[in-house]
Amino acid sequence: MTLIALNSPCPSGSYSLARVASGAVRLTAARRLQGRILTGAGLALLPWLGYLAGTLPPAEAAAWVTLDALEAAALLTAGTRLLRADSRHRAPAAAAAVLLLADACLDLATAAPGAELATAIAMAVGAELPLAALCACLASRPTRGA
Repeated sequence: MTLIALNSPCPSGSYSLARVASGAVRLTAARRLQGRILTGAGLALLPWLGYLAGTLPPAEAAAWVTLDALEAAALLTAGTRLLRADSRHRAPAAAAAVLLLADACLDLATAAPGAELATAIAMAVGAELPLAALCACLASRPTRGA
């Protein structure tokens, strides 16, 4: 419900259609998938925030929870806007790309050798960097419809 309040529905009342200056634009299957990926990644971060807050020392938890909360907000905003064919998805996608890249770099820089470093590498290669690349592409591409 909060996302709906922050990202009001498009004027047509349909999430699969959006009005732009040239008329109605259909949401393509690729954009729908990209929006679902970003929204899903943002939602997946929410339980992770609780885990970090409960397991890390307070000083570390504050930093990591803040970074991951900003990532989740940017991903959710970009994803929901993309699903509505809203061209305003570009700014939060750019923010998400920068935050994800910073998160991957910080994870790798602060990980202890061994299992912790292997986990940081796996997270960077398997999730953070591909999501950052997707977000950077979405942010840099001019909107030609949705």
